[in-house]
Amino acid sequence: MPIRALFFDVGNTLLFPNRKRMLRALHERGVFPTEELLQEIERDTKHEFDGLMESHLAVDHGFWHIFYTRLLAELDIADEKVRDDLVARTRISANWCDIRPGTREALLSLGRKYRMGVISNADGKIADVLANCRIADCFETITDSGIVGKEKPHPEIFEAALKSLGVSASEALYIGDVYSVDYIGATSVGMRAVLFDVCGAYKNDGQPTLESLDKLELALEEVGGAE
Repeated sequence: MPIRALFFDVGNTLLFPNRKRMLRALHERGVFPTEELLQEIERDTKHEFDGLMESHLAVDHGFWHIFYTRLLAELDIADEKVRDDLVARTRISANWCDIRPGTREALLSLGRKYRMGVISNADGKIADVLANCRIADCFETITDSGIVGKEKPHPEIFEAALKSLGVSASEALYIGDVYSVDYIGATSVGMRAVLFDVCGAYKNDGQPTLESLDKLELALEEVGGAE
């Protein structure tokens, strides 16, 4: 069945971390991790987290606890207060506000062919963040776990999003960045899925991946896009 609707994750898919805000506790210490180190930690964390999720030993918000525990160990900083501050700042939707050039244009182009929605594990304020970044109007609906009451990969949040656009799971494609949360969550309800893999965590794992929105149309052709 052709794809009629696209649903997007937000963090590390549409919007990216504002490092200045999130890493404030490190910057105040004069510590400035490189982007290369942060991406290496992200790759390692995703694999560890996916394994824990498979064993039902983790929940989505635990990802950042693992991430920053790994980062601080790499930086040789043993301070739980610093880790907790980093985690808390990362869970604030407003701190996900760095947007790649061309994002709005790419979304508007896709919106001419597909119904468009968002599915995000957030704090109930992701619509405001998308509006501040000038892309909220690219979507017909925004499904926020802070409002729905269920986090990905729980089926209810995906089902709520599908209902919001009035499309079936078989007509929808989901684009997100964490295998165990986004890919498994979406495919478990019958949606198709692609991993938005900027850091390269999944490039050799056999799942469909892409690194930029401008490659999404090609990916859609490969999984059966709109006719």
